[in-house]
Amino acid sequence: MESPAHCGHYFRYFWQNRMQFQAVIFQDKKGISESAAYRFVALSHQTKGRFCVALAGGSTPILLYSLLAQPLFRDSIEWERVHLFFGDERAVPPDSPDSNYRMAHESLLAHIPLPPENIHRLRGESEDLDAEAFRYEAEIRALFPDTAVPAFDLVLLGMGADGHCASLFPHKASLGEQNRLVVPAEPGLKPFVPRLTFTYPLLNHAKQTLFLVSGADKAETLQQVLQGEPRYLDLPSQGVQPVAGNVTWLVDREAAARLGKE
Repeated sequence: MESPAHCGHYFRYFWQNRMQFQAVIFQDKKGISESAAYRFVALSHQTKGRFCVALAGGSTPILLYSLLAQPLFRDSIEWERVHLFFGDERAVPPDSPDSNYRMAHESLLAHIPLPPENIHRLRGESEDLDAEAFRYEAEIRALFPDTAVPAFDLVLLGMGADGHCASLFPHKASLGEQNRLVVPAEPGLKPFVPRLTFTYPLLNHAKQTLFLVSGADKAETLQQVLQGEPRYLDLPSQGVQPVAGNVTWLVDREAAARLGKE
Protein backbone atom coordinates (compact mmCIF):
# COMPACT_ATOMS: atom_id res chain seq x y z
CA MET A 1 0.00 0.00 0.00
CA GLU A 2 1.37 3.39 -1.01
CA SER A 3 0.35 6.63 0.64
CA PRO A 4 -1.20 9.19 -1.68
CA ALA A 5 0.43 12.58 -1.92
CA HIS A 6 -0.77 14.76 0.96
CA CYS A 7 -0.69 18.52 1.03
CA GLY A 8 1.92 18.80 3.75
CA HIS A 9 4.98 20.96 4.24
CA TYR A 10 8.04 19.46 5.89
CA PHE A 11 10.18 21.22 8.46
CA ARG A 12 13.18 20.09 10.45
CA TYR A 13 13.64 21.41 13.96
CA PHE A 14 16.43 21.12 16.48
CA TRP A 15 16.44 21.21 20.25
CA GLN A 16 19.53 22.25 22.15
CA ASN A 17 20.79 18.67 22.33
CA ARG A 18 20.74 18.66 18.51
CA MET A 19 18.17 15.91 18.32
CA GLN A 20 16.65 16.00 14.84
CA PHE A 21 13.00 15.33 14.15
CA GLN A 22 10.33 16.21 11.64
CA ALA A 23 7.02 18.05 11.73
CA VAL A 24 4.57 17.49 8.88
CA ILE A 25 1.75 20.00 8.49
CA PHE A 26 -1.61 19.05 7.00
CA GLN A 27 -4.73 21.01 6.24
CA ASP A 28 -6.84 19.31 8.87
CA LYS A 29 -7.26 16.33 11.19
CA LYS A 30 -8.34 14.16 8.25
CA GLY A 31 -4.94 14.65 6.63
CA ILE A 32 -3.17 13.85 9.90
CA SER A 33 -5.21 10.69 10.40
CA GLU A 34 -4.80 9.42 6.84
CA SER A 35 -1.04 9.93 6.98
CA ALA A 36 -0.85 8.15 10.33
CA ALA A 37 -2.91 5.23 8.97
CA TYR A 38 -0.64 4.78 5.96
CA ARG A 39 2.42 5.00 8.22
CA PHE A 40 0.90 2.37 10.54
CA VAL A 41 0.42 -0.03 7.62
CA ALA A 42 3.88 0.65 6.20
CA LEU A 43 5.60 0.05 9.53
CA SER A 44 3.64 -3.16 10.04
CA HIS A 45 4.97 -4.39 6.68
CA GLN A 46 8.53 -3.39 7.50
CA THR A 47 8.51 -5.11 10.89
CA LYS A 48 9.35 -8.80 11.01
CA GLY A 49 7.59 -10.97 13.57
CA ARG A 50 5.52 -9.15 16.18
CA PHE A 51 4.42 -5.57 15.54
CA CYS A 52 4.03 -3.94 18.95
CA VAL A 53 2.13 -0.66 19.13
CA ALA A 54 1.20 1.63 22.00
CA LEU A 55 -2.09 3.41 21.36
CA ALA A 56 -2.83 6.99 22.35
CA GLY A 57 -5.92 8.01 24.25
CA GLY A 58 -8.03 11.14 24.11
CA SER A 59 -10.09 12.36 21.19
CA THR A 60 -7.44 13.11 18.56
CA PRO A 61 -6.73 9.50 17.45
CA ILE A 62 -10.38 8.45 17.07
CA LEU A 63 -10.41 9.23 13.35
CA LEU A 64 -7.14 7.34 12.86
CA TYR A 65 -8.55 4.26 14.59
CA SER A 66 -11.74 4.47 12.56
CA LEU A 67 -9.68 4.58 9.36
CA LEU A 68 -7.63 1.56 10.39
CA ALA A 69 -10.91 -0.32 10.85
CA GLN A 70 -11.98 0.36 7.27
CA PRO A 71 -11.26 -2.31 4.61
CA LEU A 72 -8.61 -0.26 2.78
CA PHE A 73 -6.34 -0.36 5.83
CA ARG A 74 -7.76 -3.27 7.83
CA ASP A 75 -7.23 -5.75 4.99
CA SER A 76 -3.63 -4.57 4.48
CA ILE A 77 -2.50 -5.55 7.97
CA GLU A 78 -1.60 -9.00 9.29
CA TRP A 79 -3.44 -8.53 12.57
CA GLU A 80 -2.28 -11.83 14.01
CA ARG A 81 1.20 -10.26 14.27
CA VAL A 82 -0.03 -7.07 15.94
CA HIS A 83 0.06 -6.51 19.69
CA LEU A 84 -1.75 -3.41 20.93
CA PHE A 85 -0.94 -1.77 24.25
CA PHE A 86 -2.14 1.47 25.82
CA GLY A 87 0.25 4.30 26.64
CA ASP A 88 -2.00 5.49 29.43
CA GLU A 89 -5.39 4.93 31.00
CA ARG A 90 -7.68 6.69 33.44
CA ALA A 91 -8.73 5.04 36.70
CA VAL A 92 -12.18 4.14 35.40
CA PRO A 93 -13.91 0.90 34.36
CA PRO A 94 -13.47 -0.22 30.73
CA ASP A 95 -17.10 0.65 29.91
CA SER A 96 -16.75 4.24 31.16
CA PRO A 97 -17.10 7.04 28.60
CA ASP A 98 -13.75 8.29 29.94
CA SER A 99 -11.92 5.02 29.27
CA ASN A 100 -9.22 5.02 26.59
CA TYR A 101 -9.87 1.31 26.15
CA ARG A 102 -13.55 1.91 25.46
CA MET A 103 -12.71 4.57 22.87
CA ALA A 104 -10.24 2.24 21.12
CA HIS A 105 -12.65 -0.69 21.30
CA GLU A 106 -15.54 1.22 19.77
CA SER A 107 -13.49 2.84 17.00
CA LEU A 108 -11.03 0.04 16.20
CA LEU A 109 -10.82 -3.15 18.25
CA ALA A 110 -14.39 -4.28 17.66
CA HIS A 111 -13.89 -4.06 13.88
CA ILE A 112 -10.59 -5.86 13.23
CA PRO A 113 -9.57 -9.55 13.36
CA LEU A 114 -7.11 -9.04 16.20
CA PRO A 115 -6.65 -12.09 18.45
CA PRO A 116 -8.02 -11.25 21.92
CA GLU A 117 -4.73 -12.25 23.53
CA ASN A 118 -3.00 -9.55 21.47
CA ILE A 119 -4.99 -6.79 23.16
CA HIS A 120 -3.13 -5.70 26.29
CA ARG A 121 -5.45 -3.58 28.41
CA LEU A 122 -4.46 -1.37 31.30
CA ARG A 123 -6.94 -2.16 34.07
CA GLY A 124 -7.97 1.30 35.14
CA GLU A 125 -10.65 -0.13 37.40
CA SER A 126 -8.03 -1.78 39.64
CA GLU A 127 -8.26 -0.86 43.31
CA ASP A 128 -4.46 -0.93 43.54
CA LEU A 129 -3.04 1.12 40.67
CA ASP A 130 0.54 0.61 41.79
CA ALA A 131 0.10 -3.17 41.62
CA GLU A 132 -1.56 -2.79 38.22
CA ALA A 133 1.38 -0.74 36.96
CA PHE A 134 3.79 -3.51 38.01
CA ARG A 135 1.53 -6.13 36.40
CA TYR A 136 1.39 -4.23 33.12
CA GLU A 137 5.13 -3.70 33.08
CA ALA A 138 5.61 -7.44 33.55
CA GLU A 139 3.18 -8.11 30.68
CA ILE A 140 5.19 -5.79 28.43
CA ARG A 141 8.52 -7.31 29.47
CA ALA A 142 7.21 -10.80 28.75
CA LEU A 143 7.09 -9.92 25.03
CA PHE A 144 10.65 -8.54 25.14
CA PRO A 145 12.52 -11.10 27.27
CA ASP A 146 15.93 -10.37 25.77
CA THR A 147 16.05 -6.59 26.21
CA ALA A 148 16.66 -4.48 29.30
CA VAL A 149 14.13 -1.91 28.12
CA PRO A 150 11.44 -2.97 25.61
CA ALA A 151 11.41 -1.12 22.29
CA PHE A 152 7.93 -0.70 20.83
CA ASP A 153 7.78 -0.64 17.05
CA LEU A 154 5.38 2.29 17.14
CA VAL A 155 4.17 4.63 19.88
CA LEU A 156 1.24 6.94 19.15
CA LEU A 157 0.96 10.09 21.25
CA GLY A 158 -1.16 13.17 21.45
CA MET A 159 -0.26 16.48 23.05
CA GLY A 160 -2.48 18.49 25.36
CA ALA A 161 -2.74 22.27 25.35
CA ASP A 162 -0.64 22.17 28.54
CA GLY A 163 2.10 20.20 26.77
CA HIS A 164 1.38 16.83 28.38
CA CYS A 165 1.62 13.52 26.56
CA ALA A 166 0.32 10.11 27.64
CA SER A 167 -0.54 10.96 31.27
CA LEU A 168 2.74 12.76 31.95
CA PHE A 169 1.58 16.16 33.18
CA PRO A 170 3.67 19.26 33.95
CA HIS A 171 5.58 19.22 37.24
CA LYS A 172 4.28 15.82 38.34
CA ALA A 173 6.46 13.22 40.08
CA SER A 174 6.08 10.73 37.22
CA LEU A 175 8.29 12.93 35.03
CA GLY A 176 11.28 12.01 37.15
CA GLU A 177 10.82 8.24 37.04
CA GLN A 178 14.00 6.59 35.79
CA ASN A 179 13.49 2.89 36.47
CA ARG A 180 9.87 1.80 36.21
CA LEU A 181 8.24 1.54 32.80
CA VAL A 182 4.64 2.05 33.95
CA VAL A 183 3.52 4.04 36.99
CA PRO A 184 0.38 5.45 38.56
CA ALA A 185 0.00 9.08 37.53
CA GLU A 186 -1.59 12.02 39.28
CA PRO A 187 -4.86 13.49 37.98
CA GLY A 188 -4.31 15.97 35.19
CA LEU A 189 -7.04 17.34 32.94
CA LYS A 190 -10.72 16.52 33.34
CA PRO A 191 -11.86 14.05 34.44
CA PHE A 192 -9.69 14.60 37.49
CA VAL A 193 -9.06 10.96 38.30
CA PRO A 194 -5.80 9.08 38.90
CA ARG A 195 -4.22 7.47 35.87
CA LEU A 196 -1.68 4.91 34.72
CA THR A 197 0.99 5.86 32.24
CA PHE A 198 4.11 4.84 30.37
CA THR A 199 7.20 6.65 31.64
CA TYR A 200 10.02 8.30 29.71
CA PRO A 201 12.30 5.23 29.94
CA LEU A 202 9.75 3.20 27.97
CA LEU A 203 8.61 5.96 25.61
CA ASN A 204 12.17 6.86 24.74
CA HIS A 205 13.09 3.35 23.60
CA ALA A 206 10.43 3.29 20.88
CA LYS A 207 11.62 2.74 17.33
CA GLN A 208 9.03 5.11 15.85
CA THR A 209 6.96 7.75 17.62
CA LEU A 210 4.10 9.64 16.01
CA PHE A 211 2.61 12.71 17.67
CA LEU A 212 -0.86 13.63 16.39
CA VAL A 213 -1.72 17.25 17.20
CA SER A 214 -4.66 19.33 15.98
CA GLY A 215 -6.49 22.48 16.96
CA ALA A 216 -5.80 26.17 17.45
CA ASP A 217 -5.68 25.70 21.23
CA LYS A 218 -2.41 23.76 20.78
CA ALA A 219 -0.63 26.38 18.63
CA GLU A 220 1.21 28.32 21.32
CA THR A 221 2.23 25.19 23.21
CA LEU A 222 3.37 23.40 20.05
CA GLN A 223 5.60 26.34 19.14
CA GLN A 224 7.17 26.27 22.61
CA VAL A 225 7.65 22.50 22.51
CA LEU A 226 9.23 22.41 19.06
CA GLN A 227 11.10 25.70 18.94
CA GLY A 228 11.42 26.92 22.51
CA GLU A 229 14.05 26.33 25.14
CA PRO A 230 14.18 22.82 26.67
CA ARG A 231 11.71 22.84 29.60
CA TYR A 232 10.33 19.31 29.84
CA LEU A 233 9.07 19.84 33.40
CA ASP A 234 6.81 22.59 32.03
CA LEU A 235 6.23 20.87 28.68
CA PRO A 236 6.41 17.08 29.14
CA SER A 237 6.13 16.40 25.41
CA GLN A 238 9.66 17.81 25.09
CA GLY A 239 10.88 14.87 27.16
CA VAL A 240 10.07 12.40 24.39
CA GLN A 241 13.54 12.04 22.91
CA PRO A 242 14.12 8.41 21.82
CA VAL A 243 17.60 7.07 22.33
CA ALA A 244 17.67 5.39 18.91
CA GLY A 245 14.26 5.91 17.30
CA ASN A 246 12.54 8.63 15.29
CA VAL A 247 9.90 11.18 16.27
CA THR A 248 7.50 12.62 13.70
CA TRP A 249 4.92 15.28 14.48
CA LEU A 250 1.77 15.20 12.33
CA VAL A 251 -0.04 18.50 12.89
CA ASP A 252 -2.80 20.49 11.25
CA ARG A 253 -2.50 24.08 10.09
CA GLU A 254 -4.32 25.46 13.11
CA ALA A 255 -1.92 23.79 15.53
CA ALA A 256 1.06 24.84 13.38
CA ALA A 257 -0.01 28.47 13.05
CA ARG A 258 2.81 29.82 15.22
CA LEU A 259 5.62 27.66 13.89
CA GLY A 260 8.45 29.30 12.01
CA LYS A 261 10.91 27.59 9.71
CA GLU A 262 14.22 26.35 11.10
